[in-house]
Amino acid sequence: MLEQATFGGGCFWCTEAIFRQVQGVTLVESGYSGGSKANPTYREVCDGNTGHAEVVQVTFDPSQISYADLLRIHLTTHNPMTRNRQGADIGTQYRSIILTHNASQAATAQAVIAELAPNFDNPIVTIVQEFETFYKAENYHQDYFSRNADKPYCEAVISPKLAKFKKLYAERLKV
Repeated sequence: MLEQATFGGGCFWCTEAIFRQVQGVTLVESGYSGGSKANPTYREVCDGNTGHAEVVQVTFDPSQISYADLLRIHLTTHNPMTRNRQGADIGTQYRSIILTHNASQAATAQAVIAELAPNFDNPIVTIVQEFETFYKAENYHQDYFSRNADKPYCEAVISPKLAKFKKLYAERLKV
């Protein structure tokens, strides 16, 4: 039976590009979650007034990859030590967040954060919050990297993150 995980690690284009490469992941959608405005637009989320973060909704097969391993990938492929920021992207919509779908995911998130914390120079500030609602982003945000790999942002920001992921998790790459 498939399960879902919801993660925010800055710009959802980066996070989506990584999780699309993970063996056992069957679907990745970019969107918004963690805020209060129903059906927000990209512009509204970017304005920072909705409370939402840019996130990805990851559908995965737990017989192929564990939720804990997805968390490890998430926490090591973005900077979980900066509050409301990833590189040049600044604002609450870019916060590092794990939205948990049940008590087991919440407990696993806390355990994985504690496990990885000694590997970082500063405290992990990733928010662990109960999932409420996911709002799928506009179509032009879906699968953005594969359609725009030659764009400057993709070359400068996403490609290096993908390279890091592929180096750290070669055994987790889709064949």
